[in-house]
Amino acid sequence: MRARLTCGLVVLLALSCAAVGIAAVVALRSFLGERLDQQLSEAGGAFPASLEHAHGAGEPDADNVHVDTRRQARGTFGARLLKGRVTAAAVVRAGTDTTVRLTPDDRTALAAVPVDGHCHRVDLSSLGDYQVKAVAGDDGDVLITGLPRQGIEDAETRLIAVEAAVFGGALVVAGAAGAFWVRWSLRPLRRVAATAASVTALPLDSGEVALPDRVPDTDPGTEVGQVGAAFNRMLGHVEGALTTRHASEERLRRFAADASHELRTPVAAIRGHAELAQRHPGPVPPGVTRALDRIAAESARMGGMVDDLLLLARLDAGRPLAREPVDLTRLVLDAVDDARAAGPGHRWLLDLPAEPVTVTGDAARLQQITGNLLTNARVHTREGTRVTVRLRHDGAATVLTVADNGGGVPPAIQRTVFERFARADHHRADDRRADPAAGPAAGHGAGLGLAIVTAVAAAHGGTVTLTSEPGDTSFTVTLPDAPPERPGASAV
Repeated sequence: MRARLTCGLVVLLALSCAAVGIAAVVALRSFLGERLDQQLSEAGGAFPASLEHAHGAGEPDADNVHVDTRRQARGTFGARLLKGRVTAAAVVRAGTDTTVRLTPDDRTALAAVPVDGHCHRVDLSSLGDYQVKAVAGDDGDVLITGLPRQGIEDAETRLIAVEAAVFGGALVVAGAAGAFWVRWSLRPLRRVAATAASVTALPLDSGEVALPDRVPDTDPGTEVGQVGAAFNRMLGHVEGALTTRHASEERLRRFAADASHELRTPVAAIRGHAELAQRHPGPVPPGVTRALDRIAAESARMGGMVDDLLLLARLDAGRPLAREPVDLTRLVLDAVDDARAAGPGHRWLLDLPAEPVTVTGDAARLQQITGNLLTNARVHTREGTRVTVRLRHDGAATVLTVADNGGGVPPAIQRTVFERFARADHHRADDRRADPAAGPAAGHGAGLGLAIVTAVAAAHGGTVTLTSEPGDTSFTVTLPDAPPERPGASAV
């Protein structure tokens, strides 16, 4: 914008200078032409009249020794015509020589000058451009007096040179001054841009957000001030909305944590009473036994769900994780052994490096990542599906991949697969109901398994990505070697 404004200012000034320059040249030419015409009118035909009695007047190329050059300006031209033919001609010079050689074209041009009392412009080959005036003589001849236009042309050339120098310098100075002025005038707008840039750098997607200071220049009398005031109002609305959202999230997080904490006791009591009833030594009807089995299984499932909700609430609250060296290779081996025992109908493959991979983090939470990913692959694919677990250390990060050749995740729900309570029975094309005997796997059937994977990975400074198409689905967890410090004093 500064460049466009400065260029526009310079262009407008250049056009103004050009208009002024052209007007000045035209005015000067008109003024000097009028002065020249006035001089011709004052001179009359006195100078060419003296040619009437010159020696050899019939031969204009002869020496005009009797020409009266007194009170005549240098360069004054005179010619005598009789019956349309030049009979004598002379020009005033510094010396006594007044002869002039006229070409046939010059004589023709002089003969064509009308005797109308007006001045006319004639170009003489030997003298140059002249302003001439023809008057009638006393002897029936025509007397032509002329003055050179060289002075007018020299004045025009000099004026043009002066204008070019002055206007050129003025454009340079005006361009520099205009650039400085535009830059100074746009300082408030730059402050608006700087404030907007600082806002765009803030993480507005979650957590408490402290917006930067408002734009200081809000003078309603200027356009930039109006923009600044409108921007400040917008920031106020955004800040209010973010504060409200953060407060709502905090209330929801506290509610989830408190509810999960309060539900642990009754759920454990229900499960305990169900197990106690199952140990009753007396005869129990089959229907009651089955009901007790379902109560125990569902209470165990509910207990796992409550634990998962409490874990997510703590992670959302920023509770720190343990930071200790963890043998991720051992965790992967144990998780695959557990998955092989729970899903013997699947083909479980391992692709591990020769050396153990060690990361810094919380062993229990990292074990949940591997367990949940393997449970997700086992529960949502048919028997016979090949599940491959790969572990690699790539530069400054560790990459864990769980891939299968099942039906894949439909593209329409791939973006929501990591959300909480995203139901498992909508995620895979080859849907398969969970086996109740499989036990309370973390997040199993509740739509919290992948959400926990994402939250735990984020707590370690890592990421989780999904790529899926029929026959090739991969969940990839990337963990940095040095996870960021999180505020707090105790581990989750």
